[in-house]
Amino acid sequence: MSQRAHERVAELHNLAAHAHAAAAVAHGKEDHLTAHELSKQAHEHSMNVHKLTQELGKKAPPFQDAEAPTQKPLLGHSCSERRRHLT
Repeated sequence: MSQRAHERVAELHNLAAHAHAAAAVAHGKEDHLTAHELSKQAHEHSMNVHKLTQELGKKAPPFQDAEAPTQKPLLGHSCSERRRHLT
């Protein structure tokens, strides 16, 4: 994902979070109409983030899982043996 795409996704997340916070304040002031409108805006921003990340995911190269190093299980070892393996 390009840096610009990351920035856009972050911007949309911030807009949604701000709209949610503003809706909570409006609701606390019993301004339910404004709170409802701000909640709708937050939902729209969240849906735009979802759509954008899906589109970017389709354009990204497939993820290749690197092989994890193999480790011996530490079950059955004493505490001092586990410490020695972990250091």
